[in-house]
Amino acid sequence: MQSLYDFNYEQIQDLAKSYGWKGFRGHQIFQWLYRNRVDSIDEMSNLSKETREILKRDFIVSPLHLVRKQVSHDGTTKYLFALEDGALVESVMMLFDYGKSICVTTQVGCNMGCAFCASGLTKKKRNLTSGEMVAQFLYVQKELDKTQDRLSHIVVMGTGEPFDNYENVMNFLSTVNHDRGLGIGSRHITISTCGIVPRIYDFANEHTQYNLAISLHAPNNELRDQLMPVNHAYPLEELMKALDYYCQENNRRLTFEYILLKGVNDSTAQAHQLAKLLRGYNAYVNLIPYNAVDEKGFKGVTHQEAMVFYDALMKDGIRCTIRKEHGNDIDAACGQLRIKELKRGQN
Repeated sequence: MQSLYDFNYEQIQDLAKSYGWKGFRGHQIFQWLYRNRVDSIDEMSNLSKETREILKRDFIVSPLHLVRKQVSHDGTTKYLFALEDGALVESVMMLFDYGKSICVTTQVGCNMGCAFCASGLTKKKRNLTSGEMVAQFLYVQKELDKTQDRLSHIVVMGTGEPFDNYENVMNFLSTVNHDRGLGIGSRHITISTCGIVPRIYDFANEHTQYNLAISLHAPNNELRDQLMPVNHAYPLEELMKALDYYCQENNRRLTFEYILLKGVNDSTAQAHQLAKLLRGYNAYVNLIPYNAVDEKGFKGVTHQEAMVFYDALMKDGIRCTIRKEHGNDIDAACGQLRIKELKRGQN
């Protein structure tokens, strides 16, 4: 059965009208879902019993349930959820000085095949619906409601490539951003892509205020071809051209994500190459410590080694940060907990 979370505000008005109800019924349902955050249709007490019975016949509220939860010493919390068809997905809540952020998954598995990533250990089975993404957010938010706390930021950087599930991702963001729904500010939402060029053009034309992050991880085509198969389809020249268009259409700062892999992409010479590639963009580089994945064989750099790369970029005029490590005492790497659970099920 379809989840009511699949419908954004405008769509839920149309849904109500399709049953012959007045449009305000859709508004009421939306309010129950996102302001009252009910767990069941029966809790929507200002709807008639007949209306609730029809909704119960055709829809569910949440399409997922919790399978496993891990809490790190630093407060990072990883959730493993099962969807209606039994598929497993992960979400992560991280604590920052500016608030609590959730990392949302967009696909079951991933087809991008990045050499260092646990997500690609299993191929994409299917896209998540927008409702399955909304449900990840709401599960965590309902936990925080118990202490009158809230999620303030969203990063769409979990398992899968968001721009390979573009329409559902944009529908999800419409719901969480809506001021009659969850009201997460546009500038508190970041969507990441490994470089699906046609969707970057589409995203540029949306003219939203969402932040765009590019998973780069290499300063040249030769290395990026080895690390990220997407580069064969959309090499750096095409990617940077698409980003030029995005910058023309949107006065927004770009983020470039760069995982530091020991002995692979972390040399001072590669830092200078990266600076040359990015010079002139309103952008900064987010240097990311690598959470080792047993099956991949890559190693992370030390903080001292990361600082050498950082200093080289800064001296070349490229703003950058070294991302604080989160959850290094749990299965922190993207897709890692899911892979362990799948292996457990095979034994």
